[in-house]
Amino acid sequence: MSSESAVYVDATNQIAGRLSSKVAKLLLSGRKVVVVNAEKALLSGSRASVVREWQAKLEIASHVNPIYGPIHPRRPDNILKRMVRGMVPRKKAKGASAMKRLRVYVGTPGGLDAAKLTQFKDAAATRPVPVYVTMEELAKTLGWNR
Repeated sequence: MSSESAVYVDATNQIAGRLSSKVAKLLLSGRKVVVVNAEKALLSGSRASVVREWQAKLEIASHVNPIYGPIHPRRPDNILKRMVRGMVPRKKAKGASAMKRLRVYVGTPGGLDAAKLTQFKDAAATRPVPVYVTMEELAKTLGWNR
């Protein structure tokens, strides 16, 4: 994969679901995608219902032994990566190779400071930012401590 095909995406003030669908589309077209500032991505909906939904997901576990059960992501970068994974046919060869081309970071790593970061216009927040729940807020309520 050549470096000019890499796309650097800034998740700041972007709706997480719309961002994930755009990233999934880029991955399936063969591009390498690097998402930075995952903790600043936004989730729409009322704060209480968003947190309640995600906490309900955490209660799903295996009856036999919880270690076998579904592993639930709690870090913002892993939550966003999991959202993208749900939009990619991961059990097929093209989906598995697409997920290998995805990198998601909390904050901006040192080597990517000079990279030109892009944002998607149609994934941008349309309402004032305090109306949304940030990925960082959600992760902290799920048990992530930076």
